[in-house]
Amino acid sequence: MSASKLDRSGAFKPVSVESPQIQLSLPSHAVRIHKGGIEFRAANPIPVWNEMTVSLQSPGDRKKVNFNGVVVACHGNRHSGYLVSMVITSLSKQSQERLQVLASSSLA
Repeated sequence: MSASKLDRSGAFKPVSVESPQIQLSLPSHAVRIHKGGIEFRAANPIPVWNEMTVSLQSPGDRKKVNFNGVVVACHGNRHSGYLVSMVITSLSKQSQERLQVLASSSLA
C-alpha cells in the first residue's frame, strides 16, 4: 500500500466494518485510508482472508460510501490491540470517486 493520511479532523462519522461474525464501529481517527485499502485498530484479532463490508459517511453529507474488502494482515496482541490491514476488493466507480473526495477534503 502507498502513503496514507490519518483523519484527525473528525470529518467522518464512525466507520462501520462488519462481516457475518464480526461487527465494528470505529472512530474516524482510528482509520487510515490508503490508495487500495484501509488500516484500523481492533481490540480482537480478525482472521486473515476474512471478507468484510465497510461503510463510511461524512457528517455533512448523508450519502455513505460502501465497499467490500479482505483482511490481508492482522498484527498485535491482546494487550495493545491489533492492527488490521484490509485491501478493497469491490468498489463502484461512483464510490471510488466519492471516497477519494471525502478522503482528500477531510485529510488534506
